[in-house]
Amino acid sequence: MEDKKILLENADKIHTTKMGADRIRRNLKLDTDDVVTYCKNKVLDENCHIYRQGKNWYCETDNSRITINAYSYTIITAHSME
Repeated sequence: MEDKKILLENADKIHTTKMGADRIRRNLKLDTDDVVTYCKNKVLDENCHIYRQGKNWYCETDNSRITINAYSYTIITAHSME
């Protein structure tokens, strides 16, 4: 099965830790408490470029890259690509 499909079919499992949420909020300069929903919406966007490299998925859209562990579905980090 295509990697992108695997991630999208398991989008309900995507989560992060408190430290991860703080890191994502800081890196993307977000003003939201619900970082997981923000990231899920980006991943589910039809324009999101999703690819897997080793143990992580990388989701690129709107000048940001979200890194998700391929086994635990934990959002590790996110960075602006600007």
